[in-house]
Amino acid sequence: MLREIEDYVRGLGLDAYLVGGAVRDELLGLDSSDADFLVPGVDTATLKRALEPHGRVEDLVVAGRLVGVRLYPRDRRIRALAPAGIELAPPRAERSTGPGRHDFEIVADPSVSVEDDMRRRDFTVNAIARRLETGELVDPLGGRRDLERRILRTVSPQSFSEDPLRLVRALRFVSQLGFDPDETLLEQMRAEAPSVRLVSGERIGGGLAADGMGELSKLLLGREPARALRIARDTGVLVELLPELEPAIGFDQESRYHDLTLDEHTFAVVQAAADEGFSLAVRLAGLLHDVGKPHVAWRGPDGRLHDDAQPGVAARGHAEVGAELADRALRRLRYPNALRERVVRIVRRHMFQVGSGDAVAARRFLRRHGDDLAFELLDHKRADLLGKRGSAGEPPPLDELEALAAFREVVQAERGSPHRLADLAVDGGDLLALGFRQGPQLGQVLEELLDAVVDDPRLNTRDELLARARARMRS
Repeated sequence: MLREIEDYVRGLGLDAYLVGGAVRDELLGLDSSDADFLVPGVDTATLKRALEPHGRVEDLVVAGRLVGVRLYPRDRRIRALAPAGIELAPPRAERSTGPGRHDFEIVADPSVSVEDDMRRRDFTVNAIARRLETGELVDPLGGRRDLERRILRTVSPQSFSEDPLRLVRALRFVSQLGFDPDETLLEQMRAEAPSVRLVSGERIGGGLAADGMGELSKLLLGREPARALRIARDTGVLVELLPELEPAIGFDQESRYHDLTLDEHTFAVVQAAADEGFSLAVRLAGLLHDVGKPHVAWRGPDGRLHDDAQPGVAARGHAEVGAELADRALRRLRYPNALRERVVRIVRRHMFQVGSGDAVAARRFLRRHGDDLAFELLDHKRADLLGKRGSAGEPPPLDELEALAAFREVVQAERGSPHRLADLAVDGGDLLALGFRQGPQLGQVLEELLDAVVDDPRLNTRDELLARARARMRS
């Protein structure tokens, strides 16, 4: 796909260069969805005029800055390959606007060389360009060597101050691509960590990128999120990004079940979710599921710390408080409402117990949570258990993992059994025909019928349910 887009851009009569992530991924042998091009020797207005005969052209604005243009080709085949458009930009340079280190702006400048444009990017591994016409690489900062060594370096001491989102992007590259930050980059992260609060929530979580995901989401969906999160903690970025996690750092749970501090347990759960290939919702829930613990912890007569609700001691448990904190964090980071609500529900309900694990328990589980959330709760529980370590490096609780796996099989087998209102052999219209009136009672009776059917699917016949409804009318 990228090659076809390259061929198309090459045919526009521009001396264009493929830049950024696409070149990096190409050199790493990875597929890339990026298709960003640099066009030297032009300013933005000239670039727009050159592209207008080929389709619709829009300004490309990032963080309030005009950085180039986006072309939606008239060629239908190419437009289908790049539905979000093709990004093309002139070279840019910094212009001082005052005496301070933040007093500058980045503007298009046709006199800037490709090499100098590379020098104002974020990391050396992204500061590589490939000229479409000849295939030659422009690599003024040794990015290709850093790729081979899997080393992450900034292009300058100002990289993070220019755009604090790069702090999270660096962590994403640790998780996603397995890079090791060099010591200079880590020092820069420590110095600039507070500036991550200046970044809009959409860019961190909710996603303004073409793929609809922000940097934190990409970090969590990478292969090594735990390593990235530890670096975020140790550089101070994590608490600036998610202040809700600050009380968890170093928090001793004094648990009989595992000896990890709360932050290390959290990282282990997120890593387990990644290793298992679980959804973004499950990984976000893993990150936030225990944030309520430090807020509700109380010491019982047994001398141990507890985090559940207890009359006269704790009005609410850690899952309920954690759900509220998770909701606040995800709202601030502008996550889509549907995803935010799903994560919050996982956090609120993650302390469920398998119980008997039989078919009735499975149907009740599906009834309470719905199919999608039920399986994400099961996924989260598995990651949570895998993230527990006993003293002296003991393995996670294998007996609980086995019971959970067995319960999952039963839940899967019971998905075809009635557990939703839509599965009932009667509906509201049938009850209205019996003489029920519209209102709360109608819904209550349907819920009661469903409870009965969940406990015994053999009751789900029209005659049986209508008989039960008539009896309910008479009571």
